[in-house]
Amino acid sequence: MFWELAGVPAVAVRRGARVESLHQVAACAAGVDGEIVLKLGTVETPVFLRSSAKPFIAAASVREGVLERFGFGERELAVMCASHNGEPGHVELVASMLERIGAREADLACGAHPPSYEPAAAALAARGERPTQLHNNCSGKHAGILALAKSIGAPFEGYLEPSHPAQRLILAMCERVSDDVFEGDKLAVDGCGIPVYATTLRKAAVSFARLATLRGVDDADASALARVGAAMAAEPWYVGGTGRFDTDLMRASRGRIVCKAGAEGVHCDALLDAGLGVALKVLDGTRRATPPATLAVLDALHALEPGVREALRQHAVVPVKNVGGRVVGEVAALEGFVSKAAAAG
Repeated sequence: MFWELAGVPAVAVRRGARVESLHQVAACAAGVDGEIVLKLGTVETPVFLRSSAKPFIAAASVREGVLERFGFGERELAVMCASHNGEPGHVELVASMLERIGAREADLACGAHPPSYEPAAAALAARGERPTQLHNNCSGKHAGILALAKSIGAPFEGYLEPSHPAQRLILAMCERVSDDVFEGDKLAVDGCGIPVYATTLRKAAVSFARLATLRGVDDADASALARVGAAMAAEPWYVGGTGRFDTDLMRASRGRIVCKAGAEGVHCDALLDAGLGVALKVLDGTRRATPPATLAVLDALHALEPGVREALRQHAVVPVKNVGGRVVGEVAALEGFVSKAAAAG
């Protein structure tokens, strides 16, 4: 299908005083029943949520009693929702989860890559060690799916396949929270191998509004979402790690914003005080534009207190440096782009 997503100019990359590149964004803020509060660009074209769907993937495990069976607490649940840095604390926690499940690192099927946190990657290389699947940013999610499989009496083997019983439970959860059906070209394979779903930005915003309010879902789903949101808010480092936007945003907001980034420029937020969900997509998929654009949207929704904005300034205005480390420009949201685009309809 031809690309049908339209956005608005949102984030500029400046070299010196001149704009060198410009990123467009589509975004939606909505309540639990789908009422749109803010719309930028196209919000009814399906996009793959990628890792932004992780809170709902984890919620499927919570609903089936995985936490109680294996003695998982908020840290374990947070890392099940994570795209983590692969820092030692992340790796050690996932390893301990596998041990409690009765699984091995070899049972994971996410693949191995170096830690995304450069000091952790450098330390690993300095020890002459190769990265394992535990270092994969999605290893916590995969450990959670293995725990779900074990809890329902399903095999570890084949847990990536849509036909696996664990994946069917995950699909059902994601469909319920979004009021969507994932089939045909709305179902594909994520970078770590599991099924990935495409939904509209409006329905993604509805999903995160339900994470924020626990309304619009049945009692069992609401209970699972409550525990997921509480864990992410309480243990944000395990959701991302040192220097990560999601971690810093949840910390700075004192857990009143629960958020999850996804690959290809996706970011979703649950605004607990406003009872809204926000879903955003950078059209060209670049990661560098996501934090500045997200903060501009949240600011327009009055979701950021002044102290929060200041605490997150390093994510709102990102320096562009040359090879020698000299600051030669910046990546930042266009001033007033949200209000101007919203007014233009």
